[in-house]
Amino acid sequence: MQKRAIAIHDISCVGRCSLTVALPILSAAGLNTAVIPTALLSTHTGEFTGYTHLDLSSQLLPIASHLSTLGLHYDTFYSGYLANGAQVDDVLKMMDLLCDDQTHIFVDPAFGDHGRMYSLMDPSMPSQMRKLCSRARTIVPNLTEAAFLLDEPYPGEAADEKCISRMCRGLLDLGTENVVVTDVHFRDGETGVAILSRGMDKPMYLFRPRFPHVFHGTGDVFASFLLAALMNGQALKEAAETALDLIQLSIRETLADGEPLRYGVQFEKVLGRVVEMHESSKEG
Repeated sequence: MQKRAIAIHDISCVGRCSLTVALPILSAAGLNTAVIPTALLSTHTGEFTGYTHLDLSSQLLPIASHLSTLGLHYDTFYSGYLANGAQVDDVLKMMDLLCDDQTHIFVDPAFGDHGRMYSLMDPSMPSQMRKLCSRARTIVPNLTEAAFLLDEPYPGEAADEKCISRMCRGLLDLGTENVVVTDVHFRDGETGVAILSRGMDKPMYLFRPRFPHVFHGTGDVFASFLLAALMNGQALKEAAETALDLIQLSIRETLADGEPLRYGVQFEKVLGRVVEMHESSKEG
């Protein structure tokens, strides 16, 4: 039977991020994907000005309540960008309505980058998001979000292996089973992830070449590729390798095309690889 996912993110009408990324990637991976939008924006908030923003908090629980009457099992519950800290409490209630013991709760605590919170975030978001991470099986914060979740200063270039290891352990102590921290690097010209799961003595690190640009939405794209791979039976390390490789391909396609980078990376051009991954998982 086809697996089901439910994705809780915002919709940005222009700019590849959030639901406009998660839905096609998970669908290409063979997942029947339902969506619950947390906000509606005309564009994402990076490098665009004058964007509109409609908070959809009033719709979250009514939608979830109706969906709960359909008798559907969701193999994964994917939470991303939330419009405000108060939405965390709604998402926790949505988990109670829509998840069971077999649901892989996957949280991308998407509220900051480059050492600061996003422009629309309220100060309660880090403390609220800790509650959501405690319910998750897998969390995927970037280095900025990891620091806020741990209520400590953003380490920036001082984030050596000892620092990252300590942060990963602290994130695991929030209650999750798997931590994948993105935007990790120890040398110039590289970027990657740190992975720590319960039972591991120390994190493992995976790196790829760093491109000298800012690519908006890549956290959402990476997290969606990662979840797609996990739901197709890959172990966490293998899934992270897959996600990193697909991000690299997406960036290369984007740079080759010459489209302005504020519109996000051209992940569409590598969706065929995601379909191939899904077909191979069925054969296995």
